[in-house]
Amino acid sequence: MILSGLEICREIDRGNIVIDPFDAKRVNPNSYNLRLHNELMVYTDPILDMKKPNSTVSIVMPSEGILLQPGKLYLGRTVEYTKTNGFVPMLEGRSSLGRLGVSIHATAGFGDVGFAGYWTLEIHCVQPVRVYPYTEVCQIYYHTIHGKYENYADGKYNNNTGIQPSLFYLGFANENNDKNKNYRQAGWPDNRLPD
Repeated sequence: MILSGLEICREIDRGNIVIDPFDAKRVNPNSYNLRLHNELMVYTDPILDMKKPNSTVSIVMPSEGILLQPGKLYLGRTVEYTKTNGFVPMLEGRSSLGRLGVSIHATAGFGDVGFAGYWTLEIHCVQPVRVYPYTEVCQIYYHTIHGKYENYADGKYNNNTGIQPSLFYLGFANENNDKNKNYRQAGWPDNRLPD
């Protein structure tokens, strides 16, 4: 089941859902609108490789916006920090942006129970379009979960503090067959390494 907007507010009061900052004016009948932060990130490598870190550069959007170009991936993030306990958070772009040919997430609209952090947005467009910082670009909604579960606690994107480029490379074993070497090089403490 999907939580209603009123139930989202109740779960915030109970401490099971955190949206910070929270504004009751952004509550919808069954979702909450999240805003685009003023920072974007783009890859600088002409060819991306899933087995290695790819170079990026950050862009700060001015108040007059930035013109997005087709064929380019822009990573953004939400202004709001979210955290959930006991619910599955889901993210969708707003239909008004879809009608402008802007997609807010390529594949990552599904969150895990226990996710805490800012949502990284994988933004692309079908024709040039100007976007602006701090606008409501997506909506978060919550599913109930059935059965026993474990909170998402040690994932590589959990407890982030900003835009997260792909960390897919961390899952590849290296030439010495030490699957955790990439995690260590990325600064992960040994007590957080995957089994």
